[in-house]
Amino acid sequence: MPNRIAVSQGTNKKPVSSQALSTLLSSYEGCEGHLTIGYPIIGTAEGRHPIDALLVSPQKGIVLFDLVEGTDLGDYCARQDDAANKLESRLKTYRELTERRALRITIHTVTFAPGVLDVSKCERDDYPLTNEDTLASALDALDWDDSSERVYKSALSALQNISTIRKSRSKRTITRADSRGDKLKRLEDSIATLDNRQSKAVIETVSDVQRIRGLAGSGKTIVLALKAAYLHVQHPDWRIAVTFNTRSLKGQFRRFITNFVVEQTGEEPDWDNLRIVNAWGAPGGADRDGMYYEFCRVHDLRYFDLRSARSEFGQGSEFAGACVDALSGLANVKPIYDAILVDEAQDFPPAFVRLCYEMLGEEKRLVYAYDELQNLAGDSLPPPEVIFGSKRDGTPRVQFDSPRQDVILDKCYRNSRPVLTTAHSLGFGIYREPVGDQIGLVQMFDHPQLWSEIGYETRQGELRANHDVILRRTEDTSPLFLEEHSPVDDLIQFLQFKDETEQADWIVRDIIQCIQQEDLRYDDIVVI
Repeated sequence: MPNRIAVSQGTNKKPVSSQALSTLLSSYEGCEGHLTIGYPIIGTAEGRHPIDALLVSPQKGIVLFDLVEGTDLGDYCARQDDAANKLESRLKTYRELTERRALRITIHTVTFAPGVLDVSKCERDDYPLTNEDTLASALDALDWDDSSERVYKSALSALQNISTIRKSRSKRTITRADSRGDKLKRLEDSIATLDNRQSKAVIETVSDVQRIRGLAGSGKTIVLALKAAYLHVQHPDWRIAVTFNTRSLKGQFRRFITNFVVEQTGEEPDWDNLRIVNAWGAPGGADRDGMYYEFCRVHDLRYFDLRSARSEFGQGSEFAGACVDALSGLANVKPIYDAILVDEAQDFPPAFVRLCYEMLGEEKRLVYAYDELQNLAGDSLPPPEVIFGSKRDGTPRVQFDSPRQDVILDKCYRNSRPVLTTAHSLGFGIYREPVGDQIGLVQMFDHPQLWSEIGYETRQGELRANHDVILRRTEDTSPLFLEEHSPVDDLIQFLQFKDETEQADWIVRDIIQCIQQEDLRYDDIVVI
């Protein structure tokens, strides 16, 4: 069996044994699954109980690792019992994981002590104790007798907290099999588990700038929300900010973060240390605060509101001009936050992203997420070397030297492959007739490889400038279950009306039918 253990490297207080475990399981071929370091964190009556490392596998079930730094084992048997009991109690709150009073997935415990040379002298019956030489054989001996793909996915979803966080606020009622509401419910169930790249993006944190890119529907917002919550749970004393461009996201961020933190710890987030704030902001208290306003206030800089910024910098350049002005007036930087997460970064001027960078201390934990295709003007954020500038010696202040710094979420869950490729065709003007010397295209990427990065593959021709090419989305980046439930003529409809009244009448009738006959709810429908 090829190795397929995906490793998500979170943080804990045992870095040496964590790295050794990660390295060994990255090459272990005895099973597939997901290994997370420093996750989950379980809320108990005694407080937060962090799990050192956890493997969820369709062949093994759950393997809970107790990690030991150095040679002092302590009462490792009691630690195994305690962690297993807490994890079992947590999982038993999920009905799909229980049968009568029993948990449907096996929990194994293993203590991994790479600093102990001869573990056989210390090991006790029923309490596996391993080092780097014996870990593989100990894992080989573990199994899950009643293994089930559905239970495995439910357990993974429960541990990632996505089943709770993605859950709709009101229950979906199905009255007719294969109605649109029934299809949507099945899609929601299938999407309930994060894919590996999303999971890694949530848990893996670097002490420098991190960029997360992906199409609309790839999970950027939920990844940022969970990442902010995870950092808050791990480091409750840190001052963390989440900022965004669309005001309606504030409630969504607060709901996602609250659900995650409460489920992990049993406690509400400390909203004094974890702030969800607008980008611009204005005087008038915490509800009106914003990143730019706070930057100006702390550094005693000139502040522009929208009207004064428009007068000073011109229409369309208000926020960019205000941020550039604030940065140019900066003398002595005062650290304000320990970590900042920026959503919808494509909607911000690069100067705002730079301003957030300057609000951090020595460790620049800035995470910004954006969509290469959201800006119809064809502009995209420049590379980090341009956004963050250079040091005195001319070298860039920020470079992405590892995949952990530049995460691409190439799998799109919101739109099926026919819908997404149709939208891209229309948005780029792929089939638009040329006029005179002008080509039909409305816009195009500066770098052809971006097509590959957002999930397309070459079917015919060459993906380079001045060459004909036919592209298609892969089944991996656009899962087939998003389209197989309905014919393409139902997924995409082109309708023609003689006037706006006829169009409005059709829309109203269709909405009524969707609600009364197709089991859809009002909040399933968007009218643009």
